[in-house]
Amino acid sequence: MATQTSDLLAAATPRTVSVVQAITDDQLDLPTPCREYAVRDLLNHLYAVVVNFQALAARKPVNWADKPDYLAEGWRDRFGVQARQLVEAWSDPASEEGVSPGMGLPQSVVGGMALLDLTVHGWDLAVATGQQYEPAPEVLPALHELTGQLGPQARQMGVFAEPVAVDAALPDLPRLLALTGRDPGWPETS
Repeated sequence: MATQTSDLLAAATPRTVSVVQAITDDQLDLPTPCREYAVRDLLNHLYAVVVNFQALAARKPVNWADKPDYLAEGWRDRFGVQARQLVEAWSDPASEEGVSPGMGLPQSVVGGMALLDLTVHGWDLAVATGQQYEPAPEVLPALHELTGQLGPQARQMGVFAEPVAVDAALPDLPRLLALTGRDPGWPETS
């Protein structure tokens, strides 16, 4: 089976997995557009997202306070496996139904949050490590809608920074990044 969420995750995941698998050990301490995260920190965060959102698809509790170091031997390949399992977890139609007991949001929004993290953090990691990143074009309309919906609350909670002013004629990805408080020109303009 498949759901709208799993279809979008399936489109986005290979692009982010490719970025993650190309990161070298000597790049782990580089800065990222997420000011509080070096590459190593952002990789661990994204790993936690991929693992925890599998549980959230099944309405299982997660503990975001747990901060394991996922970057042990074989972490690049394990990330790819976990990302594929994330897609599988959201392919069950029940994963999109109702309200998340742990997050208090519609399950479809929770799945969209995983998609947003995969896409935006895929870009963060790519630009931090000198890689090219082109998101799956089919995910961008859904992410613009989700970011518009969650933006005020996300900014209030410190998840997003204030939007960055950009030209409305820019392509979808830079405008999405700006909505999350990222400078799409990073690092040149930072």
